Amino acid sequence: MPTTDPAASHDARRPPFRVGHGYDLHRLAPVSPAGPGRALVIGGVAFESSVGPVAHSDGDALLHAVTDAALSAAGLPDIGQIFPDDDPELDGADSGALLRMAMERVREAGWAIGNIDCTVILERPRIGMRKHEIRASVARLLGVEDDCVGLKGKSHEGVDAVGRGQAIEVHCVALLIRTGNGG
Repeated sequence: MPTTDPAASHDARRPPFRVGHGYDLHRLAPVSPAGPGRALVIGGVAFESSVGPVAHSDGDALLHAVTDAALSAAGLPDIGQIFPDDDPELDGADSGALLRMAMERVREAGWAIGNIDCTVILERPRIGMRKHEIRASVARLLGVEDDCVGLKGKSHEGVDAVGRGQAIEVHCVALLIRTGNGG
């Protein structure tokens, strides 16, 4: 007799959800032409800043961490393997476009975002007043509601390179839910 209990029909080797962690750090330097820094973009939102990330792509550390978290949870190669930093075609690449391409792979593997939770560690500029814009931007890129994106801004209180304003650091955790398609 067929069962309607989802847990009973669940394949124990293929859990209904998975968690992945993403991390990124970029050195900050004066923005071009004064230095090698690119314009500061966090979660697809541009910030006024005299310093920006030194990076091969646009250096959006938040989107890089989100991308790695989703890829990790799906059991796929990391962002550096899919989008290598020595590929000349990716010089200055839009991290939002890279995230969308990565999410295509995640969906093809049979997963969807349940939610993500991110922490941006940066001395200046503070992201507090623009968190709603960043959350909305990341949610739009992921194709989820804004309340599926947790975002916190933290300081390193003057400790280490991040605390001295010489770097931006981001941690992200992604929960993926099996869609029944793919993989």
